[in-house]
Amino acid sequence: MFGQVEEQVQYYVEWLRLLVETLGALIIAAGVVVVVVGLVRHATVSQQARFTPIRLSFARFLTLALELQLAADILSTSVAPSWDRIGKLAAIAIIRTALNFFLSREMKDEQASEEPALKQHQAIADRSH
Repeated sequence: MFGQVEEQVQYYVEWLRLLVETLGALIIAAGVVVVVVGLVRHATVSQQARFTPIRLSFARFLTLALELQLAADILSTSVAPSWDRIGKLAAIAIIRTALNFFLSREMKDEQASEEPALKQHQAIADRSH
């Protein structure tokens, strides 16, 4: 009885892992679409606009996708926790967490550097009206 329940749980967890991995991939794909649309708009509308908003938008998609991929790895390891899989999960978790940390820090730095430029641009626009 316990063996059958365990097999069912493993089966459903594997499907959930696949769903989470697929969702992560779809989020990256959506981010790529947003970037392409932003770049096309940038190329056709204004040559003076900066790429920072486009980069920040894509970084948000990547951050979410990294978190989902890590969740999928955790699900995969939770089903059959061998020391080998736990070691691989630890390495993957460290790498993805580091990527996420630096990506988040870069987004915060980019937003901080953009705010004065946006305020200056808004002040100029307000004075012209």
